[in-house]
Amino acid sequence: MIDCFGLVPRPDFADFYDDCVLFDSMVVLADEFFWGTAELCSTQFCELGVSCVCKTPSENNTNSSCDKPLKVFLEKKSSFLSQDSYDLTISLGGVVVKAGDCAGAFYGMQTVRQLVMTADRKNGNVRLPLCTIKDTPEYQWRGFMLDTCRHFQPVGFIKKLIDVAAMHKLNRFHWHLTDDQGWRLYIPEYPLLTEIGAFRYNSRAMWLGKTGGFYSHDDIREVVEYAMLRHVTVVPEIETPGHASAVLASYPGLGCTGGPYRVEERYGIFDDVLCAGNDEVLKVFSSVFETVCDLFPGEYVHIGGDECPRTNWKTCPKCQSRMKSEGLHSEDELQNYLTVRFASMLEQKGKIPIGWDEVLDGTENLGLPKSLVVQSWRGIEGGRRACELGHKVVMSPQTQGCYLDYKNYDDETEPGWIGCATVKKSYDFSPVPKGCDISKDFVLGGQGNLWTEVIYAPRIAEYMLFPRLCALAECLWLSQDKKDFEDFSNRLEVHKKRLDLLDVNYYRGKLE
Repeated sequence: MIDCFGLVPRPDFADFYDDCVLFDSMVVLADEFFWGTAELCSTQFCELGVSCVCKTPSENNTNSSCDKPLKVFLEKKSSFLSQDSYDLTISLGGVVVKAGDCAGAFYGMQTVRQLVMTADRKNGNVRLPLCTIKDTPEYQWRGFMLDTCRHFQPVGFIKKLIDVAAMHKLNRFHWHLTDDQGWRLYIPEYPLLTEIGAFRYNSRAMWLGKTGGFYSHDDIREVVEYAMLRHVTVVPEIETPGHASAVLASYPGLGCTGGPYRVEERYGIFDDVLCAGNDEVLKVFSSVFETVCDLFPGEYVHIGGDECPRTNWKTCPKCQSRMKSEGLHSEDELQNYLTVRFASMLEQKGKIPIGWDEVLDGTENLGLPKSLVVQSWRGIEGGRRACELGHKVVMSPQTQGCYLDYKNYDDETEPGWIGCATVKKSYDFSPVPKGCDISKDFVLGGQGNLWTEVIYAPRIAEYMLFPRLCALAECLWLSQDKKDFEDFSNRLEVHKKRLDLLDVNYYRGKLE
């Protein structure tokens, strides 16, 4: 294979030549359409120690204060039919990035950014290889998930993670905001959700008292804007109807038993869930979704749906009354009733709901809204079933290297839990495996998920994410027939220098 100078993900097509261009500074030339991308990427180059300014094409002939500025041209190419695609040429005359949309231009500039990060430097000059690259992604959904409920993560770390992910051409940030161990989003009509639900006793050090936190609306807007500039769509998750301890501790009337409830410091699956027969639950979550839709402009909202025990529903008079009035035959159908109600709330607000693959259970009577996207996590079977029913699918099977809270390597000294997912296992993942009868037309893509039950600090989170997230990024960018793990492993040795430059902690052990 051609040496791609450690680029991750590997471009779809690349030719590198035995020559280079030398420069001591950069000038990015862009019109109004690409100006935002030009400004952001110019800042990123400056952060790498390369002086960089933005100019419009009409300013091209103005003198530069530097001796050898490298001119970078961002050009709109209307013939591009695929979103996120770009052509990149580095020649002695400069750099040209052609794209049909701003995301494509940004990804082309991220490729240049990666090359600059590991370029040879001598006597103040940077040496870039001459090349021709034509690049387009295999999947439109290239995601990663961070659980900020089990352990609260600061805004600064979330922004850092988004920037590193965007450099890898990932474009979906699934933000897990509510669970048994914490409710992280302020809802004006229901302030106790964060006054009570955002704090719990520290399971690692009970003598420290309660720990936790929540995100203000300004925090959310800051993260959303930061992600948007990097062409990352933030997908908030509001867990329903299970994993509800934080909600019930805040508003006990929303449960079947009335409590007592607590924000859990334990981890697992708990019988106390939202009462499916209580209309107040629908009222509360209507307000919750109103706030969510105001704060998150992306088209998707995740409603959870996983790991919801039916224990209390079987003996709850309100739940049994709901089943009778709605003509439901089982508690599985009762969860489906709630899923349909929550999904409809979001559809009315112009959003596309997403649910974990358990939302497929009990759908024989009411079915599911056709717009609902199913996220398959217990394997690929949920994804196959969803496709057969005509639903779009996001693949993130825990069994195939997508759960990044698993150990990097099967060794008792490694952090993580439940199982092991090596870098190679993550690299071998494909949203549509070879020989699988799942229709690719229904598969949006895939993502890696980081649950944080045993991951209490950002540095540990980074160690669990990288380099497996690098591997997943390549799996979602390249077609399966162009993947090569040995080649990826070789490029990774160069790519680690970029992670070092960005101050990212990462696993340094065995890859398979």
